[in-house]
Amino acid sequence: MHKPEYQMIRRRKSRQIMVGNVPVGGDAPVSVQSMTNTETTDVDATVAQIEALERAGADMVRVSVPSMEAAEAFGEIKRRANLPLISDIHFDYKIALRVAELGVDCLRINPGNIGREDRVRAVVNAARDNGIPIRIGVNAGSLEKDLQKKYGEPTPQALVESALRHIDILDRLDFQDFKISLKASDVFMTVAAYRQLASQIEQPLHLGITEAGGARAGAVKSAIGLGMLLAEGIGDTIRVSLAADPVQEIKVGFDILKSLHVRAKGINLIACPSCSRQCFDVVGTTNALDERLEDILEPLNVAVIGCVVNGPGEAREADIGLAGGEPNLLYIGGKPDHKVSDAELVDELERVVRAEVARRQGG
Repeated sequence: MHKPEYQMIRRRKSRQIMVGNVPVGGDAPVSVQSMTNTETTDVDATVAQIEALERAGADMVRVSVPSMEAAEAFGEIKRRANLPLISDIHFDYKIALRVAELGVDCLRINPGNIGREDRVRAVVNAARDNGIPIRIGVNAGSLEKDLQKKYGEPTPQALVESALRHIDILDRLDFQDFKISLKASDVFMTVAAYRQLASQIEQPLHLGITEAGGARAGAVKSAIGLGMLLAEGIGDTIRVSLAADPVQEIKVGFDILKSLHVRAKGINLIACPSCSRQCFDVVGTTNALDERLEDILEPLNVAVIGCVVNGPGEAREADIGLAGGEPNLLYIGGKPDHKVSDAELVDELERVVRAEVARRQGG
């Protein structure tokens, strides 16, 4: 369906890089990623979490590699994982060199904290020789001491100045395959920093509100901050940072993108908040469907509306819609299809959704 003008987002033009087999930037879809929170040396637990993120639809996963022991474990994780993996490394350049040998798909470093220029050059050369991009990650909580002194506190200008320092190092080494993030826990600081940098470089931008909070508050804060930037066309890959199961980060990330019509993956469940007009248990039905259909990655709009006031209109606009009434009426492809009793609502909706997904996939 053609989008009306008011729904059009004009993406910032950026250089495209490849993280494994996933393009980031240019005309590629905005990718969604998360980070493992297991001990990297616990290979089985880390691989299991990566597989759970893959089932949730993640495009790539970041893994912290704080030691050489973790680097060796990362090699085994990489052999067993299907998704592109990004290694998170600070200070020890030898760890970066080792994971480059082990097949990492992207190095998350800050060139400025790797040490002497010969060490930075060694890491950059390893990245270049192995076709590995770099992510520069600037964080308000770890700004350079001289910038803390200069600005007195983290500011958007301080974040951008830090980023440009790291970028200058890569420029001097003639390395352009990088992406960059400018993260703070404050929404306005983060948004202002990305806006400032977006017009100064051509590389893709990794968006995130760092330390956003728990599942509910963090999702809200991330939706506001990332939503402001994405609506302006800024952002090529996103990570929602939650003090929660990383799988929730992927779900919230795709919900943000779906809300802005930036990218569709999985069921877009449209449901009314319910009121005394409802003809069936809307909340219970919605929660049950959300749980049953979470494995589906095919984009599909499903409406669950409890009464005859808004139900028919919303149901007609969805791919599959349920309008409450006497009786409840199920719509498929915008047309009334058949009646459904309260007792069979969830089972019947799941059946119809899965049948439609199979039809679209040629099954």
